[in-house]
Amino acid sequence: IWCISKPGSPVGSLEAALNFACGEGGADCGSIQGSGACFQPDTLESHSSFAFNSYFHKHGRNFWNCYFNNNALLTVSDPSK
Repeated sequence: IWCISKPGSPVGSLEAALNFACGEGGADCGSIQGSGACFQPDTLESHSSFAFNSYFHKHGRNFWNCYFNNNALLTVSDPSK
């Protein structure tokens, strides 16, 4: 199961959720920085999906760890494909 950004989320809300996940949320966001392995595609949706999924797995893979103020959803389809 993966936690990804919800399509159509407002940009400002998605940015705030990404900042939370990578900041106080403690997600490992190094891979989506500048020359990181997962920097491309360089989109807010892609980077927030990576951060949300990192946070989700770090905090126990509970459905409530994939909410991000209604900017995320769970999927069983591998989003990297």
